[in-house]
Amino acid sequence: MLECLAIAQNFPPVAKDIRIGETNLPIVFINTLGHEIDREQRVSAYMKIVDNPDGVNYDDTIAHPAQTINYEGYIGIKYRGNSSFTYSAKKPYSIKLLTNSYENNGEKRKASLLGMGKDNDWCLLAPYNDRSLIRNTLTFSLAEGYLEYVPKTRFCELILDGIYYGVHSLTERVRTGTGRLNIKSPGDEGDKLTGGYIVCIDRNDEPVTHASKYHPTNSAGEVFTDKTIWMQYTDPSWEDITEAQRTYIDNRFDAFEDALASDDFMDADKGYRQHIDVTSFIDYELTTEIANNIDGYRLSTYLYKYRDSVDPRFKMTIWDFDLAWGLPDFENIHTGYMTDIWTYKNNDAGLGTKMPFWFDRLMSDPSYVAQLKARYAVYRQGKYADVPAVVDSLATLLTEYGAADRDHQAWPRWGEVIYQNYYLDATTYAEEVAYVRNFAAARIAWLDEQLEYDPASVASLRHHDSGPQAIYSVDGVRRSKLHPGINIVRSSDGVIRKIWR
Repeated sequence: MLECLAIAQNFPPVAKDIRIGETNLPIVFINTLGHEIDREQRVSAYMKIVDNPDGVNYDDTIAHPAQTINYEGYIGIKYRGNSSFTYSAKKPYSIKLLTNSYENNGEKRKASLLGMGKDNDWCLLAPYNDRSLIRNTLTFSLAEGYLEYVPKTRFCELILDGIYYGVHSLTERVRTGTGRLNIKSPGDEGDKLTGGYIVCIDRNDEPVTHASKYHPTNSAGEVFTDKTIWMQYTDPSWEDITEAQRTYIDNRFDAFEDALASDDFMDADKGYRQHIDVTSFIDYELTTEIANNIDGYRLSTYLYKYRDSVDPRFKMTIWDFDLAWGLPDFENIHTGYMTDIWTYKNNDAGLGTKMPFWFDRLMSDPSYVAQLKARYAVYRQGKYADVPAVVDSLATLLTEYGAADRDHQAWPRWGEVIYQNYYLDATTYAEEVAYVRNFAAARIAWLDEQLEYDPASVASLRHHDSGPQAIYSVDGVRRSKLHPGINIVRSSDGVIRKIWR
């Protein structure tokens, strides 16, 4: 493959002469074969991923011809995202693996990329408003093992048509598949009709959506009669879902909301518990609240359902945390950077898309709150024991070989007001990471108080079997589960350094 065979007008970076040299991140080469990437229709391209087992990769494939190729082949590519596309100079991409180009009748191909599950459907997320570059990856890394499914992701550096495009995250999409949500496709009758489905609370920007019967409310209980909660059909998509399937999942969604809104909502038999996996909803809430994700609950909020013979209840998973961890500071909507608010109550802010009433209602049930507090204690004794250290470990990945600096050379934005990010105090990558670290520490301290977390009273939960735990050895080394080969060591002066096995 010639990495720069042809160049089209595809939103190039400001600086076009950046070379990687060597990096600890995988390198993704994409050749658009002369096509201009579109937002609606996929075009053919060719992709090669270099990921050497020793952890050092080179952009000069001629001088280093014996590198390990993780993937090589055709892809269909288009731009993806809503605000992440419209308001970001660095664009995210949706990718589907192909056996050949579209022009040569290429068909669907599945492959495992960078150690993630074998599949056809991938995306390259492009952190831009998030100057730290880590917010999505931080969330997914922490949440993995608590929720039943969390998209896997790997940092990489992208070279498109021979031009350096910066740090991206190659990420699984929330879809069905043996390597993802292992849910059988639904049929049109019997038990097959009952599952499986993935639906998403989001905008009304698809040709077919389902409207909730319940309008959102503010913290005073006042109804936004002009606002509607919309449910999108994700898998099967609105194009593929049959009338019988759509009617079925609409009715199940309505039944859940009816039960939650009823006077008997706390009743074990008549209430919401027959419709949802409570632990799954708690895991979604904790992940969203810890990060103070202002897009949480109201956008990219995924629910899924197995067939009734497997599990009749709705479960949840996560997506889209690039506006979390203290990033947003909207004019006149000052909530994203705050560490001492409940995100699920954010309908009072001036955000156009509102949140459903679900979690406000759930939090009025003492039994649910008790479960939430117990689960939070498990989180705090496990992977959330030292979130600032996880922030530092991810930042180390992006600074050790200069990836973060290269990204900010390609897309310079220090000191600039960019969409949804008015935080201008940081003028270096280290200062931006410090902001995320400090926000995480303050946010968790506030939640510790709200959820009455007492580490002394729950010390036995350190080896609880309901979630992955951080294991500290006698010498103070903690094995990182974020990236192969990394140990996190905190020295006596509190400095985090990284060593390789």
